[in-house]
Amino acid sequence: MKFQDSFFSSEKRYSIGQELDSGKYYVSIPVSNTKVDYEEYYEVSMEFHNAFPSNTKEVEEFVEACRLRQKDSLLLVKPGSDRGYP
Repeated sequence: MKFQDSFFSSEKRYSIGQELDSGKYYVSIPVSNTKVDYEEYYEVSMEFHNAFPSNTKEVEEFVEACRLRQKDSLLLVKPGSDRGYP
């Protein structure tokens, strides 16, 4: 998988972009487990992605729901047994 960010917020700790092999769009958040820091990628629609930055508030609400694990059904890569935390 090849993830290409179109925007990254160091302050709010998320990115938005496209996975180049599949063409799917995503929002990602950094997480850490006991061994490594990595990112979790959540699928979003092309419309959601392309509306950025006019939908910044909606993106940030989506990011918060991801951190609370309320959007796990949208994960592009399912986590392993040692899933990280934001």
